[in-house]
Amino acid sequence: MAIKKFNPITPGQRFLIAPDYSNITTNEPEKALTERINRKGGRNNSGKMTMRYIGGGHRKLYRIIDFKRNKDGVPGKVATIEYDPNRTARIALVHYADGEKRYILAPAGLTVGQAILSGDKATPEVGNAMMLKDMPLGTIVHNIELRPGQGGKMARSAGSYAQLTARDGKYAILKMPSGETRMVLSTCVATIGSVSNSDHNKESAGKAGRNRWKGRRPRVRGVAMNPVDHPMGGGEGRASGGHPRSRKGLLAKGKKTRKLKNQSNKHIIERRKK
Repeated sequence: MAIKKFNPITPGQRFLIAPDYSNITTNEPEKALTERINRKGGRNNSGKMTMRYIGGGHRKLYRIIDFKRNKDGVPGKVATIEYDPNRTARIALVHYADGEKRYILAPAGLTVGQAILSGDKATPEVGNAMMLKDMPLGTIVHNIELRPGQGGKMARSAGSYAQLTARDGKYAILKMPSGETRMVLSTCVATIGSVSNSDHNKESAGKAGRNRWKGRRPRVRGVAMNPVDHPMGGGEGRASGGHPRSRKGLLAKGKKTRKLKNQSNKHIIERRKK
């Protein structure tokens, strides 16, 4: 997946770095695998704004993604690689041998016409889904389950992946995208390969209007507010605002928010890198 810069014939193109959509094979989603999204604009059922800076944006359809990959033993063929407005990764439409169609997260290197398989008979090839206990050590994986049968929860965004480093009893040890090393049950399912669109982090919107298309309204800095509106507001001239805090006064930028008695702490071998 590549990115492209533009000859700036308009101000909005001067800093625009956009993805190259050359690997997208169709512009029309599979109608049976889409759902309508009702926008709330950050409001609750009383119409009161509970989340700021949300509103507007282009109308979108949600693509129903198969995160469970539970079509065990049924071979499938990749029909299309598609853009999904609801996520940073690309998605792939798979036609299975029994006639069913499903969307999956497209791993890097997946091509149209490629055969994929999930279950015990699958081999460790890109796009196949299998249990962690059946994979060779060192395998790059994504869309990893936290609990068997739950569906993939980890390593789903563009370019992310985890690596199977070891096994310890009934657990597999994974090196996560954050740098964290943690244990996951070996019976959990993951997909081979890294997620597509790895150049997503190099993209640049180029203009504020592109964020408005995504439904993101302008965000006001705390130091630009008055003291009545934010703990970091006020002061003469360009005051820095003191210790970084949230609007409610909670410390930001470095304060640990994870619960000390979290049940999953025992599964984390090494914390994520700062």
